[in-house]
Amino acid sequence: MYRRILYIIYLFILFTLFFSTNCFAWGEPELVNKLNSAFESIKEWLIKLATPAAAVAVGTGVFMKKFSFGDEEKIRTGKKLIKGSLFSYAFILAINLILSAIQSLVG
Repeated sequence: MYRRILYIIYLFILFTLFFSTNCFAWGEPELVNKLNSAFESIKEWLIKLATPAAAVAVGTGVFMKKFSFGDEEKIRTGKKLIKGSLFSYAFILAINLILSAIQSLVG
């Protein structure tokens, strides 16, 4: 079973590499162009969605801290929520920056 899964993954990687390289004389296949545009639109959509989601999470954490009325558990939860959402948003922006740099080097 383990070998079968590895074999399928290996074939998928080979198939992806074969159709992603520009080894054809007539250009890239239509499927690759559609996949590239689909992934690009998904990436843009996720970046647009991440900003308000991070703002809502930070706002929720701030309100949890503000209205905890001295409850240490709620204060810790609010701090964790703020730190986690800021870290996640920074991670998403860093990944976007890295992908843009790689794309500018390759293309």
